[in-house]
Amino acid sequence: MKGRNYRTPKGRPYTRRKYIRGFPQPKITKFTMGNTTGDYDHQVSLVAQKEVQVRHNALEATRMAVNRVLELELAGNYRMCVLPYPHQILRENKMINVAQADRFQEGMRGAFGKPTGTAARVRADQPVVTVDVAESGLDAAKRALMLGRAKLPMPCRITVERLQPA
Repeated sequence: MKGRNYRTPKGRPYTRRKYIRGFPQPKITKFTMGNTTGDYDHQVSLVAQKEVQVRHNALEATRMAVNRVLELELAGNYRMCVLPYPHQILRENKMINVAQADRFQEGMRGAFGKPTGTAARVRADQPVVTVDVAESGLDAAKRALMLGRAKLPMPCRITVERLQPA
């Protein structure tokens, strides 16, 4: 099954893990990276422009791409957070596509499907990844988020905000 089949959020969220057996864990396990105790003056965010479901694979690919660039260029002088958590459980009714498959398969009888992955529901204008940096690291953070934007299944924009001094 392709990711585009799960891109648009349909119906109510399917998240009650208490009633679902055998669902896979999300691939993304680390949501905050970098120096979490540092003092930063700017926040660069990757903001979704459309309402969409983002699979856990895409969130992990974005996290890896952004973190790789930030680690190389800023050497730990940043704080990066991946904000949406993949709660939505995705199901698939697998079909066999070989000759004489009708002997082995029941078609649409009991077609509720088996859990195949997880996804996060993202609203329009919701930040997906935020990076806190000093003023000297703004260009590196923008470049990293541009690479991460390519891994997501939606149009995104990059915003820069100045953080208030504590």
